Amino acid sequence: MRARFSFDPVLAPFLHRDLRGKAFERDCARAATLKNAIEALGVPHTEVGALRVNGEPATLQRIVRDGDQVEVEATKSGTDTDLRFVADAHLGGLARFLRMLGFDTLHRNALADEEIRRLAEAERRIVLTRDRELLKCREIARGAYVRALKPEAQLIEVAGRYDLAARARPFSLCLRCNLPLQPAERAAVAQRVPPAVYALHERFVRCPGCDGVFWPGSHYERMLSALRSSLCRPF
Repeated sequence: MRARFSFDPVLAPFLHRDLRGKAFERDCARAATLKNAIEALGVPHTEVGALRVNGEPATLQRIVRDGDQVEVEATKSGTDTDLRFVADAHLGGLARFLRMLGFDTLHRNALADEEIRRLAEAERRIVLTRDRELLKCREIARGAYVRALKPEAQLIEVAGRYDLAARARPFSLCLRCNLPLQPAERAAVAQRVPPAVYALHERFVRCPGCDGVFWPGSHYERMLSALRSSLCRPF
């Protein structure tokens, strides 16, 4: 089957350089779906938004037919409402930033691709990765290829794609356990925090997982300021 493809300019980096910025024809395997054909050209299905074939809306499951004219748009920002993530082993800094903002984000340094695929399917999590091939796996319905290399730039990129600023709840999760923090009675933590800290602060929270006790110290304001700067939005 031979079809003609045109891609949104946003998707150009996934394509071979000779195919960028123009419509082109390609042979497709018999009975190939649009998902198969588009991913064979280098674009993970998680990066694909609206599809049109011969001017009509189509889905990734549609079979490619000879002579089809395929238009591929990039996924639109802010369309996901269930913002629970799983970040691959190389995105530890980004995972920590997302937890700081209050977004449920699973991450371990030894997290294997097989486990990521399982979590994505079983818990409907958004996969964050710099591995394009991982995002092509059928178990992954939602995901994002993270282009930036530094955690701060990665946060800006992911925040823009998922409109994180509007839904952020800074420091509501344990950075270690990824569990919601719970209010702690001040008297109950008197023996667990330094006397100077106890004298200065009225509000404490604890993690039900690691049982850590936390309070808004000077580091809190520094990190909050960094998050505000990254998202260009006050909290």
